[in-house]
Amino acid sequence: MDIGSQNGYPSGALSNFAPHPFEIDGIKCNSMEGFLQSLKFSNPEMQEHVCTLVGMAAKRKGHGKNWYRTQTLYWRGQPIKRDSEEYQILLNRAYNALYKNEGFRNALAATKQATLTHSIGKNKISETVLTTREFCSRLTALREGKVLAEE
Repeated sequence: MDIGSQNGYPSGALSNFAPHPFEIDGIKCNSMEGFLQSLKFSNPEMQEHVCTLVGMAAKRKGHGKNWYRTQTLYWRGQPIKRDSEEYQILLNRAYNALYKNEGFRNALAATKQATLTHSIGKNKISETVLTTREFCSRLTALREGKVLAEE
């Protein structure tokens, strides 16, 4: 099942663009896309604002941020190297938080045993804040009832 915001249910509801509110570290996020794009900003107040955005508004806000030059992202004002274990743990924490959202959980359950794919995603960590593998493997693990490692 190819996940994408333009696709029907449940695929479209699993897109990072979908409006599934969750909270991480006391920060309210209205979509996973808002959270992911916020990581491109070093200013904590701007991050909080970007976390409130959904869909293309979130994507546009992060567009043009040249994080990839240094391969550094940020959470709550702290730099995090893109290729670090610390970053993977942050992604796990965010997806565990998202999984608490009933609408997201229901959409994920509705995929049954389908193989989850993301054809528009990128595969190199140096080019994206979330690779296709990072995305689909987390969704699959959550669907199987696994809690993603937070340490």
